[in-house]
Amino acid sequence: MTEYDYWKIFPRMPKKVTLGDITVRDGFQHLEKFISTRAKIFYAENMIFAGCRNIEVTNLGNSYLMPQFSDAEQVLAHLRSDRFKARCGKRGINYDDLTITAVTIREPAVDRAIELAQRGVGPDRCLMMVSTEEEHHFANSGTTLPDYWKECERAIQKCRDAGLKMCGTVSTIWGSPIAGATELKDAVEFTKRWLEIGATDIEHADHDGSASAPEVYRYFSMVLDEIPDPSLHIAHFHETKRMASASALAAMQAGISHFEGTLGGLGASRPIFWTTARYPGQATIITKIRAMWV
Repeated sequence: MTEYDYWKIFPRMPKKVTLGDITVRDGFQHLEKFISTRAKIFYAENMIFAGCRNIEVTNLGNSYLMPQFSDAEQVLAHLRSDRFKARCGKRGINYDDLTITAVTIREPAVDRAIELAQRGVGPDRCLMMVSTEEEHHFANSGTTLPDYWKECERAIQKCRDAGLKMCGTVSTIWGSPIAGATELKDAVEFTKRWLEIGATDIEHADHDGSASAPEVYRYFSMVLDEIPDPSLHIAHFHETKRMASASALAAMQAGISHFEGTLGGLGASRPIFWTTARYPGQATIITKIRAMWV
């Protein structure tokens, strides 16, 4: 007899999910055009006003290598300002419910995040990243996996002492563009290691759109068998090969309830138009953004 109840077929599938927005960071990171500070603030504000409570807004790494984030401190300072807090209050938003994240791939970036936090303008949460495939990891971080794990342990302790959270990201789960196929079991072990050294949550990243729905379901089923608390896991898919929607559904079927995304799939596919200033008709776009998040 065929089973027609969706939640009996997929008993771990959540009835609701949490969406985090990373447009201002991952969406803008590789654009050739510099997105103005004013525009970054505008989009970050309106994603929050639309209902997003977890938002990634900048990268605190070397701005020479990532000029898109040369204004990191200004963006963070605005989101910590009394003016923005008052605007949240007028909209019935509890400012304390927000979690503002900055990417901090290396320890000096973590140190910068802590210094900013001590000045009252830092993020609530940092993010470091490992790749299960060593060549990709070295290309991304500039150091070896053994040395990087030691660095992460130091950085997590620093964050804990400063009252900041640390997200540990696992990448190349479904393959590496440098060395090819990877093993899902390695990513599960990396996830466990992140939690053992003190990460507060784990981002499972399909960094280049390599994942397929069957492999996504298999992987997250493996993860939740080992670490069954879904609040610890975040799914991050890129739309490069137009598979992100299928992958997100497969992750939900496996039991994942927390996802990240960008407006229009920006960041891994052909970018939609982004303005650096307000323009006629922009209110309509923001209304649509709010509808998406509500």
